[in-house]
Amino acid sequence: MSLRPILFSLFLSLSSAFSATAEPVLVMVEEQGCVWCARWNDEIAHIYPKTTEGKAAPLRRMDIHAATPDDLAFSKSLNFTPTFVLMVDGQEVSRIEGYPGEDFFWGLLGQMLSNASIDVSG
Repeated sequence: MSLRPILFSLFLSLSSAFSATAEPVLVMVEEQGCVWCARWNDEIAHIYPKTTEGKAAPLRRMDIHAATPDDLAFSKSLNFTPTFVLMVDGQEVSRIEGYPGEDFFWGLLGQMLSNASIDVSG
């Protein structure tokens, strides 16, 4: 039996592991009729992609009633809207349940990114 196929397979799995970089994303879990989601949309949505935080963790929206996408693994159930979940490589790192207002949102998000060692220096 040749070791070549086994070694090649091992090489491919290791090379993909080392070449993969952390891909952070901020998942906004929302639902139609959510007044706090609408408030976040009015106050933050238009500027979020232009910020260093938005560039470091791009926004991805998800309806709370939809099936969980296969590429996302939440650490606990989603019960409130909005919920902002910081994901790295599809795994939940931290979350904000609810929208605490613009000033608190940025502070909490900054802490989440810092705790996850995500560089937001631009």
